[in-house]
Amino acid sequence: MPASLDMIFTALADPTRRAILSMLLEDDMAVTDVAEPFSMSLAAVSKHLAILAAAGLISQEKRGRVKWCKLEPDALRDASVWMQGFGQFEPVELDAFERFLRVELAGDHPPDPPRAEP
Repeated sequence: MPASLDMIFTALADPTRRAILSMLLEDDMAVTDVAEPFSMSLAAVSKHLAILAAAGLISQEKRGRVKWCKLEPDALRDASVWMQGFGQFEPVELDAFERFLRVELAGDHPPDPPRAEP
């Protein structure tokens, strides 16, 4: 697996970073706004953002005194292509990924389907 894929999967492995990606689906955000809902220091959130940026999942730009974060949705394309190589996975559609993140982060899991009796 190329190093870039390692970085993407490492970044996606953390629930805080997945939550940040979900937040950035809505719009670009200032770092301080990204940090607001988390019960951790701004420095800790900044470390999560640095990991996401290193993986290419987000970009950051300074506008005046404020650092802004932007989702880079095409960054998941390489991971999707790699998973498709196994033939067991459908292509990752960003809209479906967004819906998945919303459900996961909201904790609104659909009920399990009934099991058939043997």
